[in-house]
Amino acid sequence: MKKSTIALFLVLFPLTACSQAQTNGIPPAPEGLAYYDDIMGAPPLLPANAEPGWQQCAPAVAADSQTYRTSQEVGTDKGWIEATAHDWQALPMNAEDGKITVIDFAQKDGQMAYRYLANANTHDDLYEPWSSSKIMAFAGVMSLLSDNFAQPDTLIGDVKLADLITSINSYEASGKADGNSNALAYYLVNLAGRDYLTALFHDAWLRIGQPQVMFRGAYGPDAFQPTDLYWRTPSRQVEAQIVSRESDSGSRSYRCDDCGLTGNKPMTTLASAEFLKRLAAHKRDRLTQMPGLSDDAVQMLFYGLGHSENSANAGGMMAGASLTPHRAIAAALQHEFPELQGLSVQQTLDQATNGNWRIFHKLGAGPSETRGASEVVALAHICLPLATGTKEFTFAAQASVDDNSYDHVGVAGAKLERLIENAVRELIQP
Repeated sequence: MKKSTIALFLVLFPLTACSQAQTNGIPPAPEGLAYYDDIMGAPPLLPANAEPGWQQCAPAVAADSQTYRTSQEVGTDKGWIEATAHDWQALPMNAEDGKITVIDFAQKDGQMAYRYLANANTHDDLYEPWSSSKIMAFAGVMSLLSDNFAQPDTLIGDVKLADLITSINSYEASGKADGNSNALAYYLVNLAGRDYLTALFHDAWLRIGQPQVMFRGAYGPDAFQPTDLYWRTPSRQVEAQIVSRESDSGSRSYRCDDCGLTGNKPMTTLASAEFLKRLAAHKRDRLTQMPGLSDDAVQMLFYGLGHSENSANAGGMMAGASLTPHRAIAAALQHEFPELQGLSVQQTLDQATNGNWRIFHKLGAGPSETRGASEVVALAHICLPLATGTKEFTFAAQASVDDNSYDHVGVAGAKLERLIENAVRELIQP
């Protein structure tokens, strides 16, 4: 085997600025802790046709359309956001209903094009992303490694990479990944480094234009410790010693001098949605690709190719715990297409799309003593090949309620479900 040693802490960029399908309709959302346990904690539903592949759901629009703008039209330099086709008040929900940014996909003159929609100008409000940011740590690490280490048989010590990313999303065991999502994601943050992860939001990639956005924290008390320091891919006959940081100068305490009430990983729905949108468009929009990130790494994130058997029967973001987005989207479809009413969530999604829908998602949630609130965040990419026309979009959304308890996290989860449903209704109507 070829051997090399990779010290990821040397690679930095400067910073300048959750259940079985029901069969008699969609049951009402349970309340409080029951929603947290039975909906947010449930394994996801899967489409009838769940084969891995690159999404091709973006509908075609006229070449001279100004409703959607391509990355070439918008550019990627500082200030690109103002050049987008956007309406930060297009979604009719109040700020009290939560925050949501939707990035709607289209094909325009053979190129990917987008329009940006939000509610009540909440797109640039800072919030804590909770565990939804874990996919960013994964993508950051993988951008520092070649595609040799993004294969179905890639191992980290004795744990498959595919099982690691699946377990991060599902919170359940997959192969030798034990379901400790926080520890596994903490390990990735230590590999990538917080300076680099923060830089990805700024001059290293997104140029999001809000210096308050940063990635300076981690998850839980301890990081995953692999059985050894080697990443190995037998099919490529390669291995590399990947050196994790024992300490990180880029780390900040939760209430650091530069940190407000949103802690040491403050983001916005726009920043989070743009991050995932670019990953979802990776193969189709080369202009906005994350530098260094391979096609295989993106597929690993979405599908966990090579994952072991697990309770979700899925991998990567397809294994993301929670039925919240599935319920919300199914309810929106039933509102728009009355012939779907009375069907279960599974039946609704499958019948509306001939079994070809995709919901890649990562939820984050928790009670915040700092803010005296209970919060739920959803980050998702959706493909709906409807008979009336395909729809593809990315969204980031957050809902919160007063009081910090897991019972109230469930209340916030049900509130988030309504927020997503109302946004999707707006998106799929003619």
